[in-house]
Amino acid sequence: MLAWWQSAADSDPAVVPPDAQDTLVSTPRSVQAALRALSGSRFFADVALRAMVFDVKQVSRYLTDPGLRAQALARVTAQIGEDTRVVVAHSLGSVIAYEALCARPGHQARALVTIGSPLGISNLILHRLQPSPVTLGDRPRRVWPGGERLVWTNLADAGDVVALVKDLRPAFGEQVRCAVVHNGATAHDASAYLTDKLCGQAIMDGLV
Repeated sequence: MLAWWQSAADSDPAVVPPDAQDTLVSTPRSVQAALRALSGSRFFADVALRAMVFDVKQVSRYLTDPGLRAQALARVTAQIGEDTRVVVAHSLGSVIAYEALCARPGHQARALVTIGSPLGISNLILHRLQPSPVTLGDRPRRVWPGGERLVWTNLADAGDVVALVKDLRPAFGEQVRCAVVHNGATAHDASAYLTDKLCGQAIMDGLV
C-alpha cells in the first residue's frame, strides 16, 4: 500500500506524499493513512478507491487460496484453444492470463497484451507467480509465457498505480514491449487502454 501511495504522489500533485511530515505529523504510515491520501488522487476518485481495495483482496485470495486459483486458471485455460492468437488481459486478470499461458505449453497465441497490469509488483504478486522462476546469474527471471513467436506488449498509464511497475523487462525478459500511455482521468480504465492506438496495433499484429 505504501508503494501505491508513493506512486500516486509521484504522478499526481493532489496526493500528499507519505513522507510529507508537515501534513502527516502524528499520522502513522498505516493502511488507513494511505487510503486517506489516495482518496485525493485523480485515479482514486469516486468508487475507484473501493474498487482497488476489492481487487487487492481478490488477488490476495487468488494467490493464497489453492482451490480458487485452480478454478480460475482452469476457466481461463479452457478458453485458450488451438485457434487462439491473441490474449488481452486487464489488471488482475493479467496475473491469471500469464499463469494460464504458462500452463498451456505449445499454445499458438502470437500476442499477449497486458494493460494496467500489476504483474511486476514484488512480493505481493511477482514472487508468488507460478511456475517458479528460473535463475539467470544471480537474478531470478520469470518463465516466458509462450514460444519464440509470442510477442508480449505491456501498456501502463503513468498515473495507474495498480500497474505500479511500468517496465516488466527486468522480471520477464527484454522481449517484453513496454510502453507508457496516457488515459487522462481514467488511468486504470480498461476501455481507455483498449482504445489506445498502441493496444490496437498490438492486437492487430497478433492476428495477421
